[in-house]
Amino acid sequence: MESVRQIEQWPVENAATAVVGSSGDILGQHGDVNRVFPLASVTKLLTAYAALIAVEEGVAELDHPAGPEGSTIRHLLAHTSGLNLSEHSIVSPAGKRRVYSSAGFEQLADELEKRSGIAFAAYVREGLLAPLGMAATVFEGSPGHGASSSVADLATFAAELQQPTLLDPSTVRTATQVAFPGLAGVLPGYGRQEPNDWGLGFEIRDQKKPHWTGSANSPVTFGHFGQTGTFLWVDPEAAYQVGEASGTGLACIILTDRDFGDWAIEAWPAYSDDILAELRPQ
Repeated sequence: MESVRQIEQWPVENAATAVVGSSGDILGQHGDVNRVFPLASVTKLLTAYAALIAVEEGVAELDHPAGPEGSTIRHLLAHTSGLNLSEHSIVSPAGKRRVYSSAGFEQLADELEKRSGIAFAAYVREGLLAPLGMAATVFEGSPGHGASSSVADLATFAAELQQPTLLDPSTVRTATQVAFPGLAGVLPGYGRQEPNDWGLGFEIRDQKKPHWTGSANSPVTFGHFGQTGTFLWVDPEAAYQVGEASGTGLACIILTDRDFGDWAIEAWPAYSDDILAELRPQ
């Protein structure tokens, strides 16, 4: 792939990327894919996946109470608990607005830790990272933004998102569809969106504009970006062909060491569009 070389032109000191097909094949990569970068809010994808594993294991149910009054585990995952961004204060009744909240993911982790009797970071390591062999990933600090990882590890995770082995595929489908549809809210860095669609830990692209994915990404694209200049998206409808490898479903990962800002708002959508265009079957 030639388009992955675009990251050489970005105003960042270090960057790495990978593109992963639906079968888990690495279709293209560039940069030091083993370098470990802070993930910021891409951490939430790992937290959400571990929470879903806990649900499947019977530790909790999505509709168990958790967080503020009237909120459930489902609300916390979908950013509809009413908790503030980073403070554990309530700004809205549960289920009424899409209020993006790292504090909500911290309360989610606290609830699962209480129900399982296992420290949440240990649960993530034992239930998610170790089974997938994500040895470079460090899960510590806030469950909303504290993890660090490499492109190589996240490529493994992106393959898991497309062909689940730790969860029933129906669970992943539910998590990557809109939860509490129709709610408006602010997408950090991109302003108010109506609706501001989200699944269970996974942001859904839908018709959002502006957005950090490309204009060619399908509305069902899901993933997350982080304030440390990171993102991971999966587009289940993207068809691709590279040599003899072909299929439907692509994931793309970017990790950098420059904080999100105007440079990313300009570079990321164009990069995603060029990836999709290069891989589109002729």
